[in-house]
Amino acid sequence: MPRISTKGQSMPDSPIRKLAPFAVAAKAAGRRVLHLNIGQPDIETPDIAMAAVRGMDRTVIEYSPSDGFASYREGLAAYYGSVGVEVSPEQVIVTTGGSEALVFAFQACLEPGDEVIIPEPFYANYNGFATMAGVKVVPVASRIEDGFALPPVAEIAERVTDRTRAILMCNPGNPTGYVYTDAELEAIRALVLEHDLYLFADEVYREFCYGEKPPRSVLALEGLDDHVVLMDSVSKRYSMCGARVGALVTRNAAVHQACMRFAMARLSPPTLGQIAGEAALQTPRSYFEEVKAAYVGRRDALINGLRAIPGVTVPTPGGAFYAVARLPIDSSDAFCQWMLSDFHLGGDTVMLAPASGFYATPGAGSDEVRIAYVLEEAAIRRAVEVVAAALAAYPGRNA
Repeated sequence: MPRISTKGQSMPDSPIRKLAPFAVAAKAAGRRVLHLNIGQPDIETPDIAMAAVRGMDRTVIEYSPSDGFASYREGLAAYYGSVGVEVSPEQVIVTTGGSEALVFAFQACLEPGDEVIIPEPFYANYNGFATMAGVKVVPVASRIEDGFALPPVAEIAERVTDRTRAILMCNPGNPTGYVYTDAELEAIRALVLEHDLYLFADEVYREFCYGEKPPRSVLALEGLDDHVVLMDSVSKRYSMCGARVGALVTRNAAVHQACMRFAMARLSPPTLGQIAGEAALQTPRSYFEEVKAAYVGRRDALINGLRAIPGVTVPTPGGAFYAVARLPIDSSDAFCQWMLSDFHLGGDTVMLAPASGFYATPGAGSDEVRIAYVLEEAAIRRAVEVVAAALAAYPGRNA
């Protein structure tokens, strides 16, 4: 039979979704599965976005321009201005989710075999996007004992080689929920300028920061106009994951032109998603304040509950809606599968994401899980009860 390509064989499974068949089987067996494995919030999408789709007067769902509808790009530029990032509509390309924005950036800025440095753990699909582009991920480890703060810049600098072309960071972070400080961002800025690198920035969780001030966008850092490519998305901000609309933002004209060629090749971003996304820009601030308050309650219920379990280590996330916890287990992959296939408490079980898939270093994260606190507080508390009971019964528990 015809062979599968090397790239096809090397594409990694998603740690977020690979256990889905076991969840389906658990449900078929009559169990309730509490889904803490995926960043799919149960928060309602803003009414204004839903109303725009329901009330549209189009008779044809046509292609949009390859860079997105002009009115939407104008709205996005105004939004970025409101968070301290001055860009023009011509510096924005609407994409099919934030994922496509990063794939465009990799393909436009990096040659096959080039290297991108990423603090790990990181969003698991970065591995897949790098494989698609033929790019080598060079990880630099952050530490759970430090709350997953940025690794010392000296450690990052040690990873720079003659094939290094970029640094990629997510702020606030997925999967850790860590929010980079101004000092950490300035350190990265200096490193990028010293080595003339690109800085790819995933800022899709900007609205969900639980400290005194929101995280600073890398586009607000001085002197990086030609270096920064920002990835954004409506998925989390407005709880519109299925809209599949994101954005690539850069002041680098050459990068913009190259990304536009990729955008033209895929024709256009989703029309219905853009209609919803443009309307969502009018969402009142009260929506975000209510959502943030809900996430803080969920986070605290999760973190306090986990810390009461013997042998569990978990930092307090400063943003997004994820936490990485270290458990007293032999293998997070085995434990997460076992919970779905072999364990329940009163008919309830929990689906978690093995953190091993959020690392590029072999063997790293083997006793860690990523937990998405995207369910209401009562469900979070129940999930913690189930995890505690599962850890007590798990045959691969470490002392």
